[in-house]
Amino acid sequence: MKKSKKEDGFRLRFEVDSKVDDGLITAHAGVPLAVELFRSLGLSALTDAEVSVKQRDRGLKVSAMVESFFALWLCGGDRCEDFRRLREDVALARLIGHEFPATNTARDFLGLFHESDLPLWRAGEKASIPAESSGVRGLGLVNAELIGRLQEECPSPTATLDYDATILSSSKRSAKRTYEGDRGFQPVVVLWAEQEVVVADEFRDGNVPAGCGNVRVLARAVSQLPPGVERIYLRADSALYDHEVMDFCEARGIGYAISADLTPALRSALTLVEEGAWRVYKEEAERVLEWAEVAYVPSDGNWRRDRGCRRYLGIRVVSRQQDFVGGEVEKYFAVVTNREGDGGELIEWHRGKCGTIEHTHHVLKNELSAECLPSSDKFGANAAWFRMNVILYNLLSFMKRAVLPGEFLTARPKRLRFILFNVVGKVVNHARAMILRLGSQIEIGLFNLVKGRSKTLCRC
Repeated sequence: MKKSKKEDGFRLRFEVDSKVDDGLITAHAGVPLAVELFRSLGLSALTDAEVSVKQRDRGLKVSAMVESFFALWLCGGDRCEDFRRLREDVALARLIGHEFPATNTARDFLGLFHESDLPLWRAGEKASIPAESSGVRGLGLVNAELIGRLQEECPSPTATLDYDATILSSSKRSAKRTYEGDRGFQPVVVLWAEQEVVVADEFRDGNVPAGCGNVRVLARAVSQLPPGVERIYLRADSALYDHEVMDFCEARGIGYAISADLTPALRSALTLVEEGAWRVYKEEAERVLEWAEVAYVPSDGNWRRDRGCRRYLGIRVVSRQQDFVGGEVEKYFAVVTNREGDGGELIEWHRGKCGTIEHTHHVLKNELSAECLPSSDKFGANAAWFRMNVILYNLLSFMKRAVLPGEFLTARPKRLRFILFNVVGKVVNHARAMILRLGSQIEIGLFNLVKGRSKTLCRC
């Protein structure tokens, strides 16, 4: 039947050829740039040296497996099953220098990170946190080295540590119910805000209370800060409202601001603050935020004045009445801090973690693959998956800060994937050399810039 002119107007003027092009063409020509940077920083060799998992003599090395997961996630894949598609990309494998694992091989590799009968940290009556396996600890050493190299290239004298847990929703049979009622896992992440890198993480079951074991993780984060850091600060929500955490910070000169639990006693103290003591620090369209110093001493008997000043900063949200302030008080909040200075500025500084650690959680879960956990019953496999996502997140932060032009400083993986990683290229062998042929002069200039910078960073 003859098609109408109207129908022809909606059709694009191409047909799909039934023949497969046998040329070495890849749609992910920029992915090898991240792999090359990983190797140039000496992290590939360090991975083979420090990540101890029992592997067969034949097959890919540990570093090649880790690089394969990086390549998968940078391309946009998020499950081991997606290696089936990636294995068809012969050109990409040729550029990277090794093939990609099969789906079952990738799963088996992750399973090697699981160890049974590890020591358990008690976390309430029904929850516990397994100690890290040797393989997961090895990945932590790789991450620490990456952070150290970033500090060498882009030094920062200040380390603001933003501490928070996030829920990874999961239907895995080993997933426990979280405080929100759904099943999942609840890893903790500590972000160095100035460098946008995760300095510590701990994978946890979903039923582990958020306030459990935080001093141990915080101590690990502080110990992994590289040389050159002169000032350390901590921002956290009420999960870290604990005297042990505050004692830890005060003993080490760490300035902190932590959301305080709004206990009946603290709420009563907030309501007793004189009206004239409240000061506006932020005005919005329908409400006004005010702060005041609160004369409050916890009644738990663990108040240490010899380690510095603890201040309770009260916050109240007041609704507007037309153009005037003085409506009803909608909410009360409080922050405890050992820092001096204007309370309103400290509260705003504390709230700044919402734009850092929440952003990190979003990227890890939605733009990388931290939430697509691979194993139904092997805790160590999921912990390794999460930590490798953290390492890739930090590698991209290194690339944005020390390698790419300044316009990419705030680029998220989604944009980097569009601009840099998922670029079409053709691999050509010429005069005993492998040549990558790209589609525009802009791409050629950017690729040469990244490759040249990686060469200057080389520590192989």
